[in-house]
Amino acid sequence: MSKSFHAVVTGASAGLGDAFVRQLAQRCDSMLVVARRADRLRDLAAELANQCSLETIGADLATIEGQARVVEAIRQGPAVDLLVNNAGYSTIGPYADSDLDDELGMLRLHNEATMVLTRAALPAMIEQGSGAVINVASVAGLVSTPNVAAYGATKAFLVSFTRALRQELKESGLRVQCLCPGYTRSEIHSRETMADFDVNIVPDKLWMESDEVVAESLAAIVDDADQWLVVSGEHNRKIVAREMDALRADLHYPS
Repeated sequence: MSKSFHAVVTGASAGLGDAFVRQLAQRCDSMLVVARRADRLRDLAAELANQCSLETIGADLATIEGQARVVEAIRQGPAVDLLVNNAGYSTIGPYADSDLDDELGMLRLHNEATMVLTRAALPAMIEQGSGAVINVASVAGLVSTPNVAAYGATKAFLVSFTRALRQELKESGLRVQCLCPGYTRSEIHSRETMADFDVNIVPDKLWMESDEVVAESLAAIVDDADQWLVVSGEHNRKIVAREMDALRADLHYPS
């Protein structure tokens, strides 16, 4: 990545989003960072001011109003060289007992906002013949997991969406990546919608730090191999491989 580089990162106030901003600040000229917690974004911009110029937008991307504000900023700003669709949250528990508003809000945030912002950024990328989009999904989008049915489904959408976009854009000079982390230490597990999740039941060896996950993602997006699906961590790649074997076993071939 060159120093003359403009990035957009959503969900930038904590976790993976914060890690993306910090690692990109060393490589970018300017960045648009988005999250609901505007105060945290302002603090982040001040902290990184000597490395990169950060424009901050406090917006809820699960709403039409929030999406519209960011779309306008994308259209009015420099052509986007890298868009990171990272904003998200999770719910937990049996779907039959779930709060439907929480589930639908998650769908709007993970899927609708990703579609809207990607659509806003792509034309300028295509015109300049370069650029990249990273959609942050999850191992849960590749591995069926009870009690996170809707979360996994929204992430599976991102896997499919990203793969198809890559095929559409393969002659354009653009790169598209779907990042699928596993258990990652972040504030997502402390949200009210995850109140029933006990982080202590997950063995330490399955956890990764946000910095590790982001480093893998950014290394892959500039790699000549042009890897579109990035599953972070060797242990997660083994889990996904086992799931793919199980899926093949589930296939029914009429005789």
